[in-house]
Amino acid sequence: MTTSPPPHVTWAQADARRIRRQFLDEPADASPAAVAAAMLGAHAQVLSAAELSVALRRTDGTRADVRAALWQDRALVKTYGPRGTVHLLAADDLPMWTGALSALPDRTGRQPPHVRMTAPQTDEVLAAIADALTDAELTVDELTDAIVARTGPWAGDRVMDAFQEKWPRWRQITHVAAHRGVLGFGRDRGRKVTYTNPGVRPLAGPRALGELVERYLRAYGPATPAHFAKWLAAPAGWATELFASLAGAGRVEEVSFDGAAAWVAAGDTGFPDERPPRGVRLLPYFDAFAVASQPRARLFPGRAYERALAGGQAGNFPVLLVDGTVAGVWHQRRSGKRIAVTVEPLRTLSPARLRDLAAQAERVAAVLEGRAELTVGTVTVGAHA
Repeated sequence: MTTSPPPHVTWAQADARRIRRQFLDEPADASPAAVAAAMLGAHAQVLSAAELSVALRRTDGTRADVRAALWQDRALVKTYGPRGTVHLLAADDLPMWTGALSALPDRTGRQPPHVRMTAPQTDEVLAAIADALTDAELTVDELTDAIVARTGPWAGDRVMDAFQEKWPRWRQITHVAAHRGVLGFGRDRGRKVTYTNPGVRPLAGPRALGELVERYLRAYGPATPAHFAKWLAAPAGWATELFASLAGAGRVEEVSFDGAAAWVAAGDTGFPDERPPRGVRLLPYFDAFAVASQPRARLFPGRAYERALAGGQAGNFPVLLVDGTVAGVWHQRRSGKRIAVTVEPLRTLSPARLRDLAAQAERVAAVLEGRAELTVGTVTVGAHA
């Protein structure tokens, strides 16, 4: 008995399919939540960047549409997602996300022994958070008072080292509370962050992890367990075991990706032809496509690897995407309705590409509800400026 070799997928094919599925070839007539679901979340540590990531992928989308989906329709939820960072996630996906993130290997034991909470204390605080935040939006100080009132003063002891101050003990499980579905972000109250209870029941861990891997591979495959682990900030060995179990269950299958073994969701082996994707796009800070696409050296070729990455980390610079690969960096500064867009290409752009770039700058300004003034030249600000 012989077995046929796994299908071969080139970088150009994978890149083109990722761009198509990310709505970066043509904007989609889809809701902000549907776009965020396809991206597997929009990084929202800087909320304006997340708004831009989602809206750019939508036909005539604006930041106002994203805000309405987040704060009025509640079709989007702002919470802690992959890598423990703030994301906008589709509300319908929260059971999967909370179940999968809750099933990651436990890393809460990194606090010093005198700071750590016991398992019973953790459960007590989680119950207090769920109760206090139900139908409420509380600042961190208000939430601390509510937790202490329901548990005891030990939960509010300021023992956690945090920047230039001490945080209350309970805050070591902020991410755990989010991953259990009882804590998310509410509307800012002036300069203060608020939290609320999304009221989500997590899926069982194995089911949620299987769904997340399949969704990840459909969005960013072919990929290896190491790629998935890096994207999720999880141990590589754990990811290898997870992929092996899913392969045994027939849920993922192996392909040859540029000559090396990688994985796609079972049956998802259709790819475009060899032609590279065409077009010019301006992607904001920590755009999901720039962060999740691997191998990183292929997406950031040549000078882009040095100029557009911060120590090898993607996302710290907004990037210029030309024909499917990073070809520069950019920056925007707002003054009233005026949005000054400075783009630094790393190679000479043809007149047609410059016209495309001007249209992209106008599109960025339209999303941000302003008017663009484009400059092609050196970006002088540093990473994450």
